[in-house]
Amino acid sequence: MLHESASQFVSRRTMLRSSAMLGAGAVAASLPFADPLFAREAAATRWPTVANFVNGYVERDIVACMVARVGLGQGEADTIAAGTRTFGGRGAVDADTLFRIYSMTKPITGMATVMLIADGLLELDQPLADVLPAFANMQVQRRYDGPITRDNLEPAARPITIRHLLTHTAGLGYTIIQDGPISAAYRANGIVPGKVSNMAIAQEIFGGQPARSLADFADGLAELPLVYQPGTRWSYSVSLDLLGRVIEVVSGQSFDSFLQERIFTPCGMTSTGFRVAHGDVQRFTGNYFLLGGIPVPIDLPQSSVYLDEPAFPFGGAGLVSSAHDYDRFLQMLAGRGVIEGTQVASEAAVALATSDLFPETLAANGGFERNGRRFGFGAGGLVGTGAAAGLFGWFGAAGTVGLVNTNWGLRHTLMTQYMPADAYDVQGDFPLAVARDAARMMQG
Repeated sequence: MLHESASQFVSRRTMLRSSAMLGAGAVAASLPFADPLFAREAAATRWPTVANFVNGYVERDIVACMVARVGLGQGEADTIAAGTRTFGGRGAVDADTLFRIYSMTKPITGMATVMLIADGLLELDQPLADVLPAFANMQVQRRYDGPITRDNLEPAARPITIRHLLTHTAGLGYTIIQDGPISAAYRANGIVPGKVSNMAIAQEIFGGQPARSLADFADGLAELPLVYQPGTRWSYSVSLDLLGRVIEVVSGQSFDSFLQERIFTPCGMTSTGFRVAHGDVQRFTGNYFLLGGIPVPIDLPQSSVYLDEPAFPFGGAGLVSSAHDYDRFLQMLAGRGVIEGTQVASEAAVALATSDLFPETLAANGGFERNGRRFGFGAGGLVGTGAAAGLFGWFGAAGTVGLVNTNWGLRHTLMTQYMPADAYDVQGDFPLAVARDAARMMQG
């Protein structure tokens, strides 16, 4: 997915040169004679590979829209956008258009958790049972996705910790991944990490009826066995959703209010939340599922499931955001916790969240791989190693991308809406397009 060139394009001297170049473009675009067309043309000139990438997908009519937001350090980001909010619609998209970011919610939840560690209210290797006692004495399936019967269960070798939850090594499962009895048990207990659509067929495909609250979600999850021994394997899971409950208990606030107070408001993320207000429907995109290569609408703005209050705030996949807002989150990370003079998180908290947090007990073959490349894992997102050092971020189920290289401050966000995400190689090719343009700028 992420070729080494995505993190090899910088030295400090050349990065400063390109930052100045982008800064000059941002200033020019803000002059009185500048207009949106000028800004778009300037952005496309600076990022031609990205512009061709975005326009190519929309012109082929295989996605309704696409918005890229690319920036360096604390400089204003460039926006490259094409298409309309829905197929056949008339609403052009821009940096403030609303998208379902699904699992790009996870790094935000992860960062919130690490902020509580920095506050001294949690510890990285603290047992989960200290906060949620129901998770003491967990049972583990001997055979992965096998029966949930006594002969296929054994005691957990070690307690689940906060580190395990942040890195998907707690041994928890996921309805979109598990099969057989454990998947059925998750659905029966309401261990559903979000809702995709009000359509009955979509609910059947993507999960079922979620628990009534985060507390019920956590209690139901604690009743079920783990699919792996804690601390041994990276296994994509509901662990970041469970951290939402941990945050509630430790902070004494509802999870969504904690995110609003500690991250969204200080970062200036005015369009990010777990629900779309009816007044914002005109900014909201449609979501499509590809059936035989044909995009079929599964959640349109006027009838979206996101217009309703969710059962609870889903910390693993529940947020709606914009390219502008998610770039603000990445800008804060690039600033080591500071954005435009506002201290959102400590430098130590950002360093911890974006570092490789895999436990020492990880099996030799238990790490995270993508397209044949191995990565570390931090607070809800992948962590680059070797030539990719400094890279942090994650992806969404509808083709979205949110990555930052904290060593060099390169931020890149991509918003679009199609499922499944791997139907096109958007998430693999977009970072390469950004890297090619960055390398070109620094050679100039």
